[in-house]
Amino acid sequence: MYLKRNIVVEPLVDRWHAWSHLIPPATYARNITERHLKIMDSYIGAPEVHAAAARNPKLLGGPFMDYSRRETARVDRLRGVTRNIRTGLIALSHALAELDTLLQREARGFSLTDLYQHVPDPLRGYVELIYDLNNHPSFRIVEPLMYRSEYYQRSAQSLMLSIINGDDRPFVLSTPRLDEQTAVHIQVPFEAPTIDRLCAMKQKSDSVDDIASALEIEVDLRQVFQRFFTSEPPPPYAAYSGPGLRWRYFGHACVLVEGKGRSILFDPVLSYTYETSISRYTYDDLPPKIDYAVITHNHQDHVLFETLLQLRSRIGTVVVPANNGGRLEDPSLRLILQNCGFRSVVELREMQEITDDGGVITGIPFLGEHGDLNIASKLAYFVRWNGHRFLFAADSTNLEPRMYRHIHNWIGDVDVLFLGMECDGAPMSWLYGPLLTKPMERAMDHSRRLAGSNYQQALRLVEEFGCKEVYVYAMGQEPWLKYMMNLKYTAESNPIIQSNRLIETCRDRGIIAERLFGEKEICVPSIRYASSG
Repeated sequence: MYLKRNIVVEPLVDRWHAWSHLIPPATYARNITERHLKIMDSYIGAPEVHAAAARNPKLLGGPFMDYSRRETARVDRLRGVTRNIRTGLIALSHALAELDTLLQREARGFSLTDLYQHVPDPLRGYVELIYDLNNHPSFRIVEPLMYRSEYYQRSAQSLMLSIINGDDRPFVLSTPRLDEQTAVHIQVPFEAPTIDRLCAMKQKSDSVDDIASALEIEVDLRQVFQRFFTSEPPPPYAAYSGPGLRWRYFGHACVLVEGKGRSILFDPVLSYTYETSISRYTYDDLPPKIDYAVITHNHQDHVLFETLLQLRSRIGTVVVPANNGGRLEDPSLRLILQNCGFRSVVELREMQEITDDGGVITGIPFLGEHGDLNIASKLAYFVRWNGHRFLFAADSTNLEPRMYRHIHNWIGDVDVLFLGMECDGAPMSWLYGPLLTKPMERAMDHSRRLAGSNYQQALRLVEEFGCKEVYVYAMGQEPWLKYMMNLKYTAESNPIIQSNRLIETCRDRGIIAERLFGEKEICVPSIRYASSG
């Protein structure tokens, strides 16, 4: 039997949708106390407020649970279980806040040696106390040790299997997954090889009884589990075998580049296969082997575990930006993925390269979109592949045009630019709030947006790199992304106005330009442009 193409394989951490900050012990600890428990407290106290807010378009993406009926009793049970079994992580969260307070109070530029004995006990042996060059104190988490400690709790990890027939799903950052009669919850760590075997059944047949036994599916759930499989094989994949290359847009920032028998998949975020009015590529449209899965930055709409885990057995190498080495707000993507069972993970830093038979992938500096936090795990990518030159800039913000002039001096012109223009962006605290250890002024928070380039910034990039084609992407408008992003634009929304201006200007100048939505395929059989550099 084969796993049906419309089966959701959703990774969970203590029943919350798994995203990258729920894997490292330190960031997960802060999310438990400063996001999950607070949302559960709020819902239990006023479920009607959450129900109304979840229906209000102006509050999309807010901290409101979205259930079709009142679920206070079951959410209360989840809250109780969390408090009881995650006491160590809750203590770790409090220790992080205490350490920050200690350093701000006691560290005045003199030696930090004596402060080690005052580090809160849950953190003893896991942090280094440091200053910057202006004597501002901070600390560095020794991340590899944390993954080998009691704080990395694989027992929190599980999968929820369910059938999906449409794009509508609750917003997962604020709505935990509760048991459903039509779903099967499987307690299994993300690193387990049985997950690869299960997900491989979308391409090759296997024994349902055997996989049920391997996953230890409870007897009373076997009947539901059986419904997730079919004897109908998936459609065969039509690989690109022509000269030059082919690229396909799968939605948001997900682009597949194929050429010379090799494939690169950027920021894998995919839709399942079901009847829909919006044409799209899905898991069915990926090659059996993906040579490189390339991640631009560590945000939940670019590092989607739901997609990555399902593709793990098909991916040769995952390419990720290197982090700062121990900062709470910048956990290592390499360690996250390796501890989730990915065997080949390669870190790139700015201007470093990966050379392959098909071409070269170069890490390019990525400014902005992170609320001015000191986060290094973000890269744009310059790709020279089979004679073509692409720049995948994701949500990069052109805050300093001179930097891109320096980059252009190094890499030369670019044929095709992919650029995000979500230029309003959420306040910094929307994503990073749980990591803050003291309140932040609202005006300060709202001034530091998770925003991409606006019209002027984007146009400068186009001009600097002499782009022949420009594609605005990563706008979060595909409906199958709503459960992760909860964005909804109108014609009057600033990102739409700004990107429309860019497209119009580019076309007036004879540059091919388009804002991508749904799906797009371009086959480039030969070198279309003569690029300098």
